[in-house]
Amino acid sequence: MSDQYEIAKTSLERILEYYTSILSREEELGKRLSFSGAIDPANRLIALFKQLPLSPLDQLSDTELRALQHEADSSFNLLEEVKKFDPENPENNTSKRDNIINKISDKRQQTFTTIYPIISYLSARATDFSALESNARAAVQAVEDEARQIQDSLRETEGNAERILENVKRVAEEQGVSQQAVYYKNEADYHATEAENWRKWTILTAIGLGVFAVLSVFIHKIPFLTPENTYEAIQLSISKILIFAVISYMLILCARNFLSHMHNKIVNKHRQNALVTFKALADAARENENQEIVLTHAAECIFSPQETGYTKASSSNMSQPTIQTVFRSLGQGAKETSG
Repeated sequence: MSDQYEIAKTSLERILEYYTSILSREEELGKRLSFSGAIDPANRLIALFKQLPLSPLDQLSDTELRALQHEADSSFNLLEEVKKFDPENPENNTSKRDNIINKISDKRQQTFTTIYPIISYLSARATDFSALESNARAAVQAVEDEARQIQDSLRETEGNAERILENVKRVAEEQGVSQQAVYYKNEADYHATEAENWRKWTILTAIGLGVFAVLSVFIHKIPFLTPENTYEAIQLSISKILIFAVISYMLILCARNFLSHMHNKIVNKHRQNALVTFKALADAARENENQEIVLTHAAECIFSPQETGYTKASSSNMSQPTIQTVFRSLGQGAKETSG
């Protein structure tokens, strides 16, 4: 390794380690004569030398090393002129200060023209292309691994989605006709509320009738209602009978409405429960030789009028063929949904 290499390296290290903040000298020279404007050009000049890789510096010839040394030394000496500037000695201090700052600014372009080819050469020599290739392959492999993980995640997500879809289908199949039971439930709840209201009116009307019956025994004792002859006695009796008949009719009407709503409540509740178990009946009948019989009786249980004890069932029951036709359609629809 030549002596020129050591000299050039020393010069480069000196300029690279230069501390530019000392160039301002504002405390010493004052704000008017300070070299604060030289700091930025000096930083840009030193940044140019920092682009030189020092590790392959020994591969340069002595001529190139001398060129680097010359530029580093001349740049260092130019920066040192700022430190040597003495405002008390020469005149025209401001113009001399500006001249030094301008020379620092111009020095970067001169240095760039000289050492840029050397920077390019040393940067290329310092680049480890095998390491770059290895890093590129590692990056490609990382991308492939990540893509493979994403694909596996997508497959797993797709599998989960298919399972969820199957569960939704199964729930829909299980609901089928059974979900229609909510309509019967709503009707049952409505009739239960109305029955409770009519129960109260029936009790109140019955109490009113009893009170009137008791009062009617003593009504002739009231002075202005006491009959004085046969005509007035007959008139009072007819009035009492009419009032009693009206209250009795209202009692019967309230009781009938109460019984009717109770009957409808129980019938709708029964049909709700029957429809909820429809799917189980349909599934059981698929593999049963007596499928038609099972479904027909199930239809009768759901759609035929029921005895509830509150009112008598209608004699005009749904005919057997009609029941079979309706329920076969429902059963076929359930099979197509589950299929």
